[in-house]
Amino acid sequence: MEELDLKELFEIFWSKKIQILLIVLIFAVIGIIYTIGFVTPEYTSSTRLVLARSNQEGQTQTAGNTTNSITTTDITLNSNLVPTYSVIVKSKDVLGQVISNLGIDISWEELSKNLTVSAVEDTEVIEISITNSDPANATKIANEIAKVFTNKVSDIFNISNVYVLDEAEVPNGPSNINHTRDVIIFAFIGLVIAVMYVLVANMLDTTVKTADDIERLYKLPVLASIPIYGTETQKKKKKGGRK
Repeated sequence: MEELDLKELFEIFWSKKIQILLIVLIFAVIGIIYTIGFVTPEYTSSTRLVLARSNQEGQTQTAGNTTNSITTTDITLNSNLVPTYSVIVKSKDVLGQVISNLGIDISWEELSKNLTVSAVEDTEVIEISITNSDPANATKIANEIAKVFTNKVSDIFNISNVYVLDEAEVPNGPSNINHTRDVIIFAFIGLVIAVMYVLVANMLDTTVKTADDIERLYKLPVLASIPIYGTETQKKKKKGGRK
């Protein structure tokens, strides 16, 4: 393939603009059909828990009243407990209790796959997210996990330092479907394929279209060119002869 400059590339793509546009539109439509007809909507509901100080430590008596104080040790302890608590949330013991309490027909392994536990960066906040095909079920499961987990921490460590910061709410829409994003992705794929099509078609096209093509291919100057006039004239004569 001969090297092409930017002007020639632009002219090639411009000459194929209709084909390129059609390919992009076709892939955009495929993206819409895919997201509407082939993707099962799933909903994600999240609850947030905060690790505060223990009720059994850091208490002082002042004028007959109990005053709670948060120390650097409390903060450090809670930060170190975040990874441990994240593992406990996804444990068989906790999820099994959640399944039993709600009476849902699902294994704890499957529930664990739909569960995401993450620590909010630079905080003592844990976010628990549940993904389910039913938004109401996702909300109930997330809140029940938070409840069971809080009780389990109290039983295991004999401390109560986990509190619900935000309860899970019913999501307004699916978390795995974004029509705008999908259309853009499919349209971009269509654009890439269209560009490849134009380049390959240009490589395979060996016809001579202009005098510049002859000079570029054979390294010879074009002294003269003969325009073709006969085609339209002959068509007009044939039409005139039929009258």
